[in-house]
Amino acid sequence: MPRVHDDAVRRLAAACRAGDGVAIEAVLDPDAVAVCDSGGHVPAPLRPVHGAAQIARLIQALLPGADLTVESVNGRAALLVRRAGTAVAVITVACHEDRATTLWAVLNPAKLRGWHRG
Repeated sequence: MPRVHDDAVRRLAAACRAGDGVAIEAVLDPDAVAVCDSGGHVPAPLRPVHGAAQIARLIQALLPGADLTVESVNGRAALLVRRAGTAVAVITVACHEDRATTLWAVLNPAKLRGWHRG
């Protein structure tokens, strides 16, 4: 199933790059959940975010002025969001069939240093 997972993450990335909230929602399971780890250093939801529409809005809030790439995290495709070479989010994804069911967004700057580009 790694290929199905990676394909779903790539579709999610393409929808994000297009800025298409409807397309982002289409890749997410209607009952998807997103959990954010900001370490209290950047604004982020304190509780899990539930539902495709809410998660699509959360993702879209991270994107203005950012570059989004698909990178390998723990051997699987994940989303990496950077602004001016500085990583602002690493989003890993769990999938069921061809839809994202759980997203974990690391937003804590202390945990993102290794992802910065010089």
